[in-house]
Amino acid sequence: MQRRSSGSSEDSVDVPVKTSRPHRQTRPNDASPSILDSRDLRPSDRPENCGTRSSSARSRRPSNNVNWRPSHSRDGSTEKNAAAIPLAPATLSPDYPSIDGGRMTTPSRRKIRSPRSWSPWTMSFLTVLTTTLGISLLLAVIYSAATLHCDPKGCRMSWMSPAYHKFDDFDTEHTRFATKYSLYLYREQGFDSKQSVPNPRDSKQFNGGTNHDLQIKGIPVLFIPGNAGSYKQIRSIASESARFFHDVLQHDAAALNAGAKNLDFFTVDFNEDFTAFHGQTMLDQAEYLNEAIRYILSLYLDPNITERDPDLPDPSSVIILGHSMGGIVARTMFIMPNYQPDSVNTIVTMSAPHARAPVTFDPQIVSIYNDINNYWRQAYSKKSSAENSLGQVTLVSIAGGGLDTVVPSDYAGLESIVPETHGFTVFTSTIPTVWTSMDHQAITWCDQFRKVIVRALYDIVDNRGRSQTKSRVDRMSAFKRRFLTGLESSTEKTLPETAPSTLLTLEDRSTTTIAPDERLVLRSLGDDRKPKAYLVPVPASKSAEGKKLTLLSDSKLDRSGEDGKLEVLFCHSYPLQAGQAYQPFSVDIDLSNGDADSTKLACKNAAPDVVLLPASSRFTENPFFKEGDWPILPFSYLEYDLEDISGYEFLAVVDKTGSPTSGWLVAEFSDKNNAQFTHKIGLRRLFTFGLSLHLPASRPMVTEVKLPSVQSSLLAYDLKVKGRGCKGREPMFTPLVRQFISEPYESKYFVNAHEVEISLHGVSPYVPPPLKSRQFDDGLSLQFWTDPTCNSPISVHITIDSMGSLGKLYMRYRTIFAAFPLLVVALVLRKQFQVYDNTGVFIPFSEGLDFCLRRSLPALLVAMTFLSLSMGQSSSTGSKSFWPWQNSTTAINFAQNDLLVGTSDPFFWFLIPMIGIICVGVCISLHYVALLLTRLLSTIYGLLFARPTIQHEKKRAVPPAFAPSSPRRRLITTGVLLFLVSTFIPYQFAYVVVCLVQLSTAVRADRFARDAPSPASVNFSNYIHSIFLLMLWILPINLPTLVVWIRNLAVRWFTPFSSHHNVLSILPFILLVETLTAGKMVPPVTSRLRHVTSVMFFGIAVYAAVYGVSRAYMLHYLVNLVAAWLAAMHSTSDSWTLAGLSSMLDSESAEDHKQGKNP
Repeated sequence: MQRRSSGSSEDSVDVPVKTSRPHRQTRPNDASPSILDSRDLRPSDRPENCGTRSSSARSRRPSNNVNWRPSHSRDGSTEKNAAAIPLAPATLSPDYPSIDGGRMTTPSRRKIRSPRSWSPWTMSFLTVLTTTLGISLLLAVIYSAATLHCDPKGCRMSWMSPAYHKFDDFDTEHTRFATKYSLYLYREQGFDSKQSVPNPRDSKQFNGGTNHDLQIKGIPVLFIPGNAGSYKQIRSIASESARFFHDVLQHDAAALNAGAKNLDFFTVDFNEDFTAFHGQTMLDQAEYLNEAIRYILSLYLDPNITERDPDLPDPSSVIILGHSMGGIVARTMFIMPNYQPDSVNTIVTMSAPHARAPVTFDPQIVSIYNDINNYWRQAYSKKSSAENSLGQVTLVSIAGGGLDTVVPSDYAGLESIVPETHGFTVFTSTIPTVWTSMDHQAITWCDQFRKVIVRALYDIVDNRGRSQTKSRVDRMSAFKRRFLTGLESSTEKTLPETAPSTLLTLEDRSTTTIAPDERLVLRSLGDDRKPKAYLVPVPASKSAEGKKLTLLSDSKLDRSGEDGKLEVLFCHSYPLQAGQAYQPFSVDIDLSNGDADSTKLACKNAAPDVVLLPASSRFTENPFFKEGDWPILPFSYLEYDLEDISGYEFLAVVDKTGSPTSGWLVAEFSDKNNAQFTHKIGLRRLFTFGLSLHLPASRPMVTEVKLPSVQSSLLAYDLKVKGRGCKGREPMFTPLVRQFISEPYESKYFVNAHEVEISLHGVSPYVPPPLKSRQFDDGLSLQFWTDPTCNSPISVHITIDSMGSLGKLYMRYRTIFAAFPLLVVALVLRKQFQVYDNTGVFIPFSEGLDFCLRRSLPALLVAMTFLSLSMGQSSSTGSKSFWPWQNSTTAINFAQNDLLVGTSDPFFWFLIPMIGIICVGVCISLHYVALLLTRLLSTIYGLLFARPTIQHEKKRAVPPAFAPSSPRRRLITTGVLLFLVSTFIPYQFAYVVVCLVQLSTAVRADRFARDAPSPASVNFSNYIHSIFLLMLWILPINLPTLVVWIRNLAVRWFTPFSSHHNVLSILPFILLVETLTAGKMVPPVTSRLRHVTSVMFFGIAVYAAVYGVSRAYMLHYLVNLVAAWLAAMHSTSDSWTLAGLSSMLDSESAEDHKQGKNP
């Protein structure tokens, strides 16, 4: 390897203006008096004997090491004469004139400057412009995310009286994690337990396994907290469960006969482990939970603990309720060796990132995610139920929506993991009576949400079977009935499945029959001061193909036997035809007043099919009512296709009020062709011109607009609804808008809609594709409920909100700032080393960034953009993948969105350049923050440790700002650190220590460059600073694991993580940093090996762009390889022998003794 020295601290020379070198003459860096200009040397810098060498220098191979500190001989003395005066070259490549075969080439006409004129604080105009643009874009993203298109908060506070019983018997005999984790049973004071605990904070003392008040008697439910979650987060849901069973279900004989029983809520204390950051922690928790379930089921076999009916079967499975990463741990249980088959068949998760890991800093957590998802996909792909180990398992994922700023709700999707027959994803804004987004913590305590989830759990339990739950089909139906709107195309109507239960008897004076094709409109109730029935004829199915019935009212529709305002029935004539058996009726509604000519109708009640909609009037602002507001009753809505009611003659609306009462109802049969529209408009046209719709005055009450191209979650939209009012009278209701997508189930309602902000969680970056191919019309759909009696047209205008769309990038791409900036830093270091190897000058980081902004960085961003577009084109056309190992004709490539920015939609071609510009701004900001910190600390260092300069005989003064430690000390320090890494501390801890040492070196290097400015000292300072920046960008990848380790120490858990004690993962960093503490500058490389450095940094840049988000942990290993290469370059600057090594190790005392004599 050929290298050339750029000088030591004694040889302070400026860059000469021009050099030339004939063939076979002195190299540019050789000490040649013929090319030295006396003006470039200060008098104090001129050596006395530039042509002689000391005996020590002659006895060893000439060193090519570029040291900015005084050179010391093996015995610790300072060499009296330098071997040569190194000449800092005059040119910089490629933007500066370079030396090529003895000739000067000038590809750029930039002015040649001295190395000391390249201040690390200065920036070129291009760098300033790019940084300003990048920081402006970043601030715009943050501002948009914080203020624009934000969902309103609508959760109401919940209250409870908690008590927790700890199972001390679940000890190390049952699990090896008994000293770290704990198992509790929740009890609601006054409902589950007669004993009260004065202070809920002291409820942990409420122990004892045989207390009568704490005996288990219901169906087991296990709550799993998430990342840094508490076992007490179950208290809201468990409290509602106890109160609901105590106040309602235990008095409902039908529910008890159907298998309803109170729920026993168990909860696990994980000591607030950071599960999202650490794969081994996930495995530990999953192993513990399997043992906990085994223990919980054993409790129901103990007659001293359980109070269950002995005639009922003992439970064989536990219902799982998981929050955040707790939901992922629940799925991990199935792949653990200690999993007990069929011990879990129902999992409900809240804000759990199923689709992908929230962060990819730990390789094990990425591997676990792949193992879990592959296991679940393969299990559900089995055609035979006997082969499917998850055949009876149902999984429901509930996402919080836009207010969840901890985990992107896009990651909660199950579409790529679980088929529709076994699970689905739903957003809280979709759930009836909830209708609001929730943040990551509120989903565990939101009052209206906990009521729905508790009722859903009671719908699926059945204590008459060993599994304690209903069949998979019944469970799925119950979950969809509770969590979905009821407007989905897959919704099952109960009307065709039930028998007539109501006998309606009418006479002419109590009945009003609506003419065919007319609309039934009731503006008030009870006008006749007696009950009255309104009959709407059902059109014949043959003559009314494509029609549907819609009914909307602001009043609650009564079920059979209830005594309210309105009841809606579907009827046919009675008595039945001859030959049909008589059928008894449970309800008899007689409005005939004893008239002998009365008409009798056999009817079915339509209330079970009612869809609840948020009330929309000129007084409402949100679909929910807030804490302290007067409760607002929702609208009741019915919708049937004509095929569903073709067997009936009439729609009967019974007004049961006996006096005038406020309330209204609208019912009509409408043509689907007039109520549904599909607009095939592209995103580019929608962005440029928007979309305008005109709804005529004769429109149906409900109109639906489909926009198939609107699927991306990266865009925000503005919707404006304008109308002319109702011509002098109040409308029955103001426009109500519902936006929805079918995969996942996400709906949002907008009441009193005039200006609406629309955002969705559809096709999202880095989310795997669904198991089922998306249909053409799977995009955004909009439903409009408008008062049809106003007879006025309505105009609708939809546009893309550019500023609001910027905020959608925050949640989807915030982790990209742990990887993408390395693209910039790696390219800058590549340029710095290229210039250094060609010229001997290590330019500042800002100067290197300026070079990159002119050529390499734009070229790489453009190449990555075209790569993304080519991948999107291949995936859309069904051709072979860009990566040959991913080509498949049948299997779905679930990793196709792992690359680059996670989307191949050509509409978002600008994302890579925009993120690159933002990262430039972030990198230069961190550069100046690091410079400011270094300068501040170096100033403090100079004030605290200033000493008289050491005067060596016949030498210039050497400031002692840097005192390199001896080789023995460095070897001992390295050995101790490596020993600790291999035995106790994770290598991430050692990495933090290495970063601090590098900061210390940067501080002293900056101090020395200021005290004794020279090309060598400036080179070293720039070099140290750039390596420090590189290490800083790797630091976020290592910090999460370090936090987990510190947390384990806090709970006195000292079991080491085997995956984090790999010495090779930190050894190169230690060697490099320890070498730099000795003040050794990396030697420039003039042979072909210099391309190795360039290729390694370029490889890091490409990897950071392509796989940085999905495989961020690999960046540490790649930079680790660079550190190993640089350490190898440093080690070859001197010749090492056993004798020399021994003399170095023995020279510490002599060196200290000699230095101690200096004044």
